Amino acid sequence: TTTGGTAAATVAATGGAPVVGDIPAQTAPPTTANLNAWLNNFYNAEAKRKSIFPSSLPADAQPFELLVINICSLSWSDIEAAGLMDHPLWKHFDIVFKNFNSATSYSGPAAVRLLRASCGQLSHTNLYQPSGADCYLFENLAKLGFNQQLMLGHNGLFGDFLKELRSLGGMQSPLMDQTGLPVSLQAFDGSPVYEDLAVLNRWLKTEEASSNPRNATFYNTLPLHDGNHFPGQSKTADYKVRAQKLFDDLDNFFTELEKSGRKVMVVVVPEHGAALAGDKMQMAGLRDIPSPSITQVPVGVALLGTRAPHEGTRTIDTPSSFLAISELVSRLVSGDLFGSERIDWDALLGGLPATPPVSENQGSVVIEYQNQYQIKLGQGDWVPYPR
Repeated sequence: TTTGGTAAATVAATGGAPVVGDIPAQTAPPTTANLNAWLNNFYNAEAKRKSIFPSSLPADAQPFELLVINICSLSWSDIEAAGLMDHPLWKHFDIVFKNFNSATSYSGPAAVRLLRASCGQLSHTNLYQPSGADCYLFENLAKLGFNQQLMLGHNGLFGDFLKELRSLGGMQSPLMDQTGLPVSLQAFDGSPVYEDLAVLNRWLKTEEASSNPRNATFYNTLPLHDGNHFPGQSKTADYKVRAQKLFDDLDNFFTELEKSGRKVMVVVVPEHGAALAGDKMQMAGLRDIPSPSITQVPVGVALLGTRAPHEGTRTIDTPSSFLAISELVSRLVSGDLFGSERIDWDALLGGLPATPPVSENQGSVVIEYQNQYQIKLGQGDWVPYPR
């Protein structure tokens, strides 16, 4: 159900079996000319890839809801630094992507890449150009009768975030009402950051009153963003305290959602990391360069309300990015996974599209080539990323 690139010899970047069409071969020496050529081949191959959604749903397709939770400033590196690797939240997930690349270290581009997940990865420049209609994940679902919803845990004004969701991400749904939501934090500009559990519970109430059993909701939240502080205080709130609160809120929400019996596919996808630790190239807190510790983010999928019992968490170690999420959603929409007494995990997860780590901001590109990260700044030469 995915269309691959035209490269004849392709190999997974982490030593796995060949994945035809997904990852251009990395056999040439890592010279600047060869790395430039490989990056061009990568983007040419990505331009040919997309996840295919059915033109219509079969009569026996099981309705369900999709809730995508897009979190600012949370990478595997940050989770480790915050001591949250063993939080109870992880037990809710059926699937965890261990090697997922967000492809950028800034919020707007990250959210747009997620909203355009149904096509292959775009270069940073092409992200600001129109894409084909079939590249927009939520539009693909709307064509199949899914009601679209948009929620934010903030006002969406900084960096024209909400405008970019609409103009670049194709998200035209009205913003869910934020009136009366409790404010847990204030952003660096003094704007409110709403409590995640309250926002998600409002979504749940809204869904309970809805007559459409198919719903697709995009929720972006930023309690972990640098500079957030508690109301009445000027000092930035401790990251670990905020992360613990976020994980506790999500854990509580998942528990209530499981009790409700609703059929929901929840996908948690961070935008990028917070750069808590920093590295030899970039000090802690800076995100100008999309380094691996910032762009390697945890992605979790929970299938709630299935007849089949929860059987622990399956991990996907293949290098992946947004196309794998779209493909996973497309495999669920026309089937009866939620009504089946057992889930064929091999069929659901087998052959998901792999994507090598290629991350780009304006003026900087980081790729993994022959198991070594390489960086290029501006029009300069490629050099090994300092370990």
